[in-house]
Amino acid sequence: MTKRALITGITGQDGAYLAKFLLDKGYEVYGTYRRVSTPNFWRLQALGIFEKINLIPADLVDAASIIEAIKIAEPDEVYHLAAQSFVGASFEQPIGTGDITGLGVTRILEAIRQINPEIKFYNAATSELYGNGSNKPVNEESPFKPASPYAAAKLYGYWMTRIYREAYGIFACNGILFNHESPLRGLEFVTRKISNAVAKIALGIEKELRLGNLDAKRDWGYAPEYVEAMWLMLQQKEPDDYVIATNESHSVREFVEKAFDIVDLDWQEYVKIDKRFFRPIDVNFLQGDYSKAKKKLGWEPKVRFNKLVEIMVKADLERWERWLNGERFPWDAPNYPNETRILTRGLRV
Repeated sequence: MTKRALITGITGQDGAYLAKFLLDKGYEVYGTYRRVSTPNFWRLQALGIFEKINLIPADLVDAASIIEAIKIAEPDEVYHLAAQSFVGASFEQPIGTGDITGLGVTRILEAIRQINPEIKFYNAATSELYGNGSNKPVNEESPFKPASPYAAAKLYGYWMTRIYREAYGIFACNGILFNHESPLRGLEFVTRKISNAVAKIALGIEKELRLGNLDAKRDWGYAPEYVEAMWLMLQQKEPDDYVIATNESHSVREFVEKAFDIVDLDWQEYVKIDKRFFRPIDVNFLQGDYSKAKKKLGWEPKVRFNKLVEIMVKADLERWERWLNGERFPWDAPNYPNETRILTRGLRV
């Protein structure tokens, strides 16, 4: 019998890669998306799967639409990836972030409890839960110390997932994923901001790259590998929570240096520090320990830091070269506004 999966946030980086992964596994895939004036399906189109999935409009602040989506999809598995997912924006919209990113988890869990408690549930937690609590690698037993409204909302969702697992017997898992990137990453995230700008500078389209805190260190992995870990969690006999990471930490400065090296340019000639991109509170160091995932899921990362940066820079170079040659294809960068016109407290790393 064909398995059915419902992915919230299917238009995002992880949602698109997960949809492709599940389709390749033979799943019937459903996905929720928010109705907006300008549709955001470019990732699904870029992966060549837009016509293969079933789209359902829904909103995390509207419990009725969530219930409707679950009734329509009749899923065996729900992968909850949708959220207000930008740390910087959460300082500007703390109440909305709590409602969407925090309470949205509870709305889905409660819908599952009422409609079909046999549905398996994956919740996208985050390494931001740890905040500035440690300068050493962290695992599932490490204490949480959220340092943003986004992290606090995610912490609420993390605990509600555990509470529904323990109180109602729902097969519910938290994936504590550390930063994971790809050419499908949004331009709001610093890694893609860097790779896109480096490509444009190398081709003479732009002259500089403005960034905030270059000293922040993160554990960066490759998104297509991380969605496999999501799936593996729901295939186990018992539900549990897992850290998914690379066991390495690299600074934003290292990412910049490597990106400019790929195009044979000196990053110091092009990078400017802009105070607008510093956050009210920043997390200085995050590094995960995926030992439990390796032991219980048999999961390990394959793409490491240098290869990840190379993949992203070369992908953006190829896109801009194709664009300059007159090709048109599913992509986000040409429609992205100039950041100097946007008043913000920083991009997410």
